[in-house]
Order: sequence, then C-alpha cells, then structure tokens
Amino acid sequence: MLEDTFGRRFHYLRLSITDVCNFRCSYCLPDGYQCDSDRDFLSLSEIKTIAQAFAELGTSKIRLTGGEPSLRKDLPDIIATCAQTPGIDNVVITTNGYRFPDVIDEWQDAGIGGINVSIDSLDPNVFNAITGADKLKAILAGVEKAASLGIPVKINSVLMKGVNEQSLKQFQAWLKDTSVTLRFIELMETGLSHQFFKQHHVPGEPLKQQLLQEGWTRIVRGKSAGPAQEFQHPDYAGRIGLIMPYSKDFCDSCNRLRISATGKLHLCLFAEQGLSLREEIASGDQLALQHKISTMLNDKEVSHWLQDGFTGATKNLAMLGG
Repeated sequence: MLEDTFGRRFHYLRLSITDVCNFRCSYCLPDGYQCDSDRDFLSLSEIKTIAQAFAELGTSKIRLTGGEPSLRKDLPDIIATCAQTPGIDNVVITTNGYRFPDVIDEWQDAGIGGINVSIDSLDPNVFNAITGADKLKAILAGVEKAASLGIPVKINSVLMKGVNEQSLKQFQAWLKDTSVTLRFIELMETGLSHQFFKQHHVPGEPLKQQLLQEGWTRIVRGKSAGPAQEFQHPDYAGRIGLIMPYSKDFCDSCNRLRISATGKLHLCLFAEQGLSLREEIASGDQLALQHKISTMLNDKEVSHWLQDGFTGATKNLAMLGG
C-alpha cells in the first residue's frame, strides 16, 4: 500500500491522458488551449504499465482526466485496459461532455464505472459565456442517457462571484427529480488566474451551512472517494457535494496521486513540479516503477499551501485535470 510520511494512504489515481481541451472556460483556459509543452502523450501500452504498477501498490480506482480525455480516439481502449487490470475496481472519467450522448454506449461497453461532467450553469447563455461552447442541450441529453443506462453521474460546477453564483436555486430545483450528484467546487487560484481568482472566488463554508440549515445531511466518504463532502435530502432525488480546498484540514484526507499525460508523477495538484517516471514506464519495468513511486512519495508535503497563495507549477487546471 502506498503511504506517505503523514500516514495518508493512496487508493486513487488521477491519470491524465491529454492536456488538450476544446473548451475555453473562463477559470481555466480563457484563451483556449495553447500548445506550449511536450505533446508526447502516454501510449496505450504505457497506460497499461501504469495501471498495473499502481494496482499492485494498492490503488483500486483510476480516474481518466485531461484536458478533455475524449479527444483521444483510443479512449475506449484506454478505459478497457484500466478496467481489466486486476485490483482496479473502478474506472471513471471526467469530461466536458461535448461528445455526449454519442459515446456513452461505447464507454459503458469498455467498462466505465462513472462519469463526471462539467456543467457550470443550467442557463444556456451563461454556460456558453463561461465555456465558449454552445453545447449545454447536448450535454444534458448525455447526462440523461448515462443515468438511464445505470452509469453513476456527477456534475462538477465551479461557483464564481458575479458569474454563476445565482445558479444554486436552479440547480437545486433540477435535483428534485434528477438522480445525479452535483458537486460545487470552490474556484482555485492557479498560476495564470490570480486576478480572476480575487474577483470571483466564492468560499464554500457558507454554502455548507446553508445546506445543513435546509435539512441536508452529510454522507460518509468511502476509502477511494474524492475530496467532496456529500449531502443528501429526503425530498431530493439527487445529492450535493462540496469541494472546499480552502477549508481547514482539507489535505488531511488526501488519498490520490496524479500522473500527467507525459508521464510525470504529481504528488499534489499544486506541487512545484512533476517528477518524471517516463523512463521506467516506457521500459515496462514494474518493480523499478513501483520503487520510484514509493520513494518519491516520501516528498509529499502535508498541505497544498493554497491558503498561502501558493499555486506551484499549475498554470491552469487542464494541465492535470483538476
């Protein structure tokens, strides 16, 4: 089992398979994707090596991220490769949903266990203004289809002051009859978003207190669950999650590591640098790869230090999939 010097165990790998994204979200890539780095992305065989190595080290869940992972034509093969790895119990994906609902059947056949979709507003005009893509109708149709197929669906929504914070009531009304988990994510500061963060950050704690006052109750997290605090309500078909990276002790429950699309281990989303594993991955030497991962884990820090304005090497969230 992977364990750091603070006793945190890591059951969960976030594996980026591309840093390319075709949306222009205002909080991430307002100017669109800029090809300013190495695009020698991990091959299918390298992804298989990574999945096997982490599984043998106790990882049970893999999340495929980007950029936008569906931009890779071999995505179904990647899903199947990870899902068929002994020890991996759940393979999930985070997507902007632009190809919904055409690809969901293919993903299900490959073994996908859950889908997270980014929807920052249920108002088509606001959604288009945030993402630069007039795709809300198609994405919602995809969400409905995925849910009808029995695939667990979570919606990610970044709340921003003066942009979409008024969407809460609309989202709650939607959850009355829609069986999805809606996760409100606190806007996080990145290397290229200092001013945007100052203007639009909405803290999550007041929202949490509001939910508790309205009768929502906390759900216990599983060992491989993400960082969201989830809540349920007897009058709602859906659930609400809160991801609050600026809350006290947020990093105490960290259970995930990250691999970039070019084979670098990131001990934290906001680490100062990625640590290259590409040589060991390319060689297929499982023992060497596992040894290097375990050794590097000793350098994982106790906190992301976001509360101190530290953003590390993360210029934007598309670099590692958030």
